[in-house]
Amino acid sequence: MTKETHKTFCRFCHAYCAIEVDVEDGRPIAVRGDTDDPVYGGYTCIKGRQLPSQYSTPKRVSKTLKRSAGGDFHVIDINDAMDEIAAKVTHLIEQYGPRSVATYVGSYGYQNSAALHLAKAWHASVGSTSYYTSVTIDQPARRIAASQFGTWDGGTHAFTGADVCMMVGNNPVVSQYTPFGGPPPFSPYARLRAEMKKGMKVIVIDPRKTEVANRATLHLQVNPAEDPTLLSAIINFIFKHDLYDHEFCSHHLQDLEQLKQLVAPFTPEYAAARCNIAADDLIAAAQIFAEANRGVAVTGTGPNMAPRAILTEHLVLCLNSICGRVNKSGERVPNPGLLQPSRPRRAEVLEAQPAFHHGPKARVRNLGQIIGEMPTATLNDEILLDGEGQIKALICLGGNPIVAFPDQDKTKKAMEKLDLLVCVDLYKSATAKLADYIIAPTLSLERDDITMLTDTWYDQPYSHYTRAILPKNEQSREEWEIYWELSKRSGIPLELPGGQLSVEHRPSKFEVLEMLTPGSKVPLKEIADQGKGAIFEAVQVTVEPGRQDQGALLQLMPAGISEQLADVATETYWQSGKITDAGTEYTHLLISRRLKHVFNSSGQQLEPLQKKGTTNPAYMNPEDLGSLGIQSGDLIEVQAAAGSLVGVVESAKDVKPGVISMAHAWGDIPDNFGDVRSKGASTNRLVDDDRTFDKISGMPRMSAIPVNVRHVPEEVA
Repeated sequence: MTKETHKTFCRFCHAYCAIEVDVEDGRPIAVRGDTDDPVYGGYTCIKGRQLPSQYSTPKRVSKTLKRSAGGDFHVIDINDAMDEIAAKVTHLIEQYGPRSVATYVGSYGYQNSAALHLAKAWHASVGSTSYYTSVTIDQPARRIAASQFGTWDGGTHAFTGADVCMMVGNNPVVSQYTPFGGPPPFSPYARLRAEMKKGMKVIVIDPRKTEVANRATLHLQVNPAEDPTLLSAIINFIFKHDLYDHEFCSHHLQDLEQLKQLVAPFTPEYAAARCNIAADDLIAAAQIFAEANRGVAVTGTGPNMAPRAILTEHLVLCLNSICGRVNKSGERVPNPGLLQPSRPRRAEVLEAQPAFHHGPKARVRNLGQIIGEMPTATLNDEILLDGEGQIKALICLGGNPIVAFPDQDKTKKAMEKLDLLVCVDLYKSATAKLADYIIAPTLSLERDDITMLTDTWYDQPYSHYTRAILPKNEQSREEWEIYWELSKRSGIPLELPGGQLSVEHRPSKFEVLEMLTPGSKVPLKEIADQGKGAIFEAVQVTVEPGRQDQGALLQLMPAGISEQLADVATETYWQSGKITDAGTEYTHLLISRRLKHVFNSSGQQLEPLQKKGTTNPAYMNPEDLGSLGIQSGDLIEVQAAAGSLVGVVESAKDVKPGVISMAHAWGDIPDNFGDVRSKGASTNRLVDDDRTFDKISGMPRMSAIPVNVRHVPEEVA
């Protein structure tokens, strides 16, 4: 037996930890953090430490599978499968047009640095606008809000070195994800602890006493869906007590007086009553944030999945801006990104360019393209609705629509109606079970990669190029290779930032990445030659003075914001202790959450991680369980206007009364209630896509869902 140790980085989730992998006879046997890495310093999360199990589990799809007429799967050579898939795609485009072929990129598809770029390039090459990703399911509001607000070219304050950090509905200790202002995605608890020791104040706004809330200076345990109410009150208090940055506001903000007027009704006492918190705590949060010299407010998936997500994100931008939380002339940009071309960064506003209401239109709900892609909440209808523009084929990269898309039963009907469903998946996921082909993906240790997704997330100019440390499974394909092979068979080349990607010979991953990063601040070869993660100290960018002829302003009142603020001032879910929605009374609001041992739907199949839990419990306050006569471990039915699910209830003191907390992206193909104890339940059974949707993003209410709860005897479920 031969044993070797390799340095690489983990691509299980967004943390991208630097790791050492022990390989014995061509198989990974152990993973640990790389203590020599200058950023991670030995840190790795529980998910990454399970990479050996990802390779060894019998559940892994290691050969490409084709569905037979009887519904069973049999092994097919990958080249034969690609020939058949390419022929069917070509036929569908010829018969129904380019829009008939769609791509959906799920969370795991983002972990391959070339996947999204090649998929988008292929869609552009054939003229198909049917490109969808998980971004338009869980966090479109952040980018939509920023696009209509404008951007400060010098960048905003970073977490490291800040005096205060306000986290609205995010939990980086578990999710490993808070880009652009939260703890960097490596050892988040250690980073949080280190900054707090230096004097940072941490404010957490969340209906649950999360892991990060347990460590916070101040936790505001608000009622779900009241984030706009609370943020409006904080902004109002800052205005009333003259705690804002007058100089920055006078030079760079538009409609300041209108914002003051619109938030005026949100007094601390009014907002505190709606949020069910102490008014003194709200005032303390406003003072701590506004009186700090440096700081940042950030959001997470929770408020992005709740009602009025764009307004919440907009108010966070307003809060940061009125307090002048930006890098000004002469200050250093901590990490301008190594894989992007060099350009000056100036103390000025880049004009707002709304990333919606232009480009192709969906055929339903008057929704259009957003942030350069079609809204995923419309994908099911685009498949089910007959007529011109109907989607006939779907290539699914590292996603699991059956458990992730709104309205699970509708999603199942859509997947079954497709003429062609291709899933690139590690396992026979709920969606892959319905596929015509399941393509075995090239696993992370079998391929080259670079920290492209996280390039600007670090608080230092850090990058890591890793070479494959295991032989490639020749019956597998990287996600980007699927599209290169489609192009090769059609003879249509792919246009990348660095030029045209030839279809004459198969490029190496390095060649593809070079073409994706032309003019990068540090050449790709220089990063790769390091052989490990490195900080490139020579990359220093200082904010230059703004140009006098640059007149753009940050937009405090873009279209629709004033109307939404006026509506928020008159609405509430909670009335006299009861939850009312569309005239119906409910007992609870169900909110989303993350579980530390899985990455959305990925990892649930691995035995070591299953020991941490094989279901997504419905966490409820002990007082609620007592009043309902329910005990931990019982089955409950959670009923919403759009549907119901059965879950395993668990007592949790960190959840406030009247709230249920459940992780999304669990469950299997819907079959009555299914085996919820071993597979969990999809919270999207409670969601429809055409009743509560946002008029810009198309995203329905997927958190803060009004529900009723009842006990379900085991024999009934």
